[in-house]
Amino acid sequence: MRELRGAVAVVTGAASGIGRALAIDLAGRGAQLALADVNSAGLEETRKLLGDAVARTYVVDVARADAVEDFARQVQKDFGRASLLVNNAGVALLGTFDQTTLEEMEWLIRINLWGVIYGCKFFLPLLHREADAHIVNISSIFGLSGPPGQTAYSTSKYAVRGFSESLREEFRVTGAPIQVTTVHPAGIATPIADQARAGRGTTAEEQRLAKEYFKKVALITPKEAAHTIIKGVLAGKKRVMIGADAYRVDILQRVFPSRASSMFADQLLKRRGIEQPESVANATKTI
Repeated sequence: MRELRGAVAVVTGAASGIGRALAIDLAGRGAQLALADVNSAGLEETRKLLGDAVARTYVVDVARADAVEDFARQVQKDFGRASLLVNNAGVALLGTFDQTTLEEMEWLIRINLWGVIYGCKFFLPLLHREADAHIVNISSIFGLSGPPGQTAYSTSKYAVRGFSESLREEFRVTGAPIQVTTVHPAGIATPIADQARAGRGTTAEEQRLAKEYFKKVALITPKEAAHTIIKGVLAGKKRVMIGADAYRVDILQRVFPSRASSMFADQLLKRRGIEQPESVANATKTI
């Protein structure tokens, strides 16, 4: 995407974290904003931070196809167009595969994966009308390598990566003027861990340790992440890595594909001297 001034940017998960930081950065660059989240209070806080920028907020549950379809209709009614779509909304689930239920995994996948698919599906007609359009799908460092204790999250983020790569190629072969960027952040200091659901089989102590662990590795600010994403969009990058750990795990995955997950997890913990949650430590021993 060559120009953001005057663009209509649609951002999900805009009530906090990376979504809020993206809204602030995009507003500063002259973009018009359609901001969505399930958290209406957080959305209004984001809106207040945007000053006199042209922005509207929408309470949307991205896990529901009908809600996202209605969101796209409202954006078309309010703005008449959309040129940048950022599928950012996401959630986390604490616990190993053994400790989580199928219902808990389905909850996460509906938001993290289906929310991305619904966003692309229902905003695509608007994006197709643009001479220069862009889709940004937020995957994760765990969409590059799957560590223990992140089975549900990695499932969704690997799927976002595969979906985005295939979609990008479809646009390329059909000549559609829509670019697709997949984003792989490392630890970003957002509320995602505090707001995460705990698997039914996890203990209170495991939940506490998991949240402490996240806070120790989440060293990148949402502002830094948003700036890196927008820089990547303007440069037309297909993939955007955020943080040294994202680059590190990407290299490990390429060089040691069968061992990358265990190697990265072991190196990261050793380098930072972090005590793992017991459930993760036990899972690591089996690798």
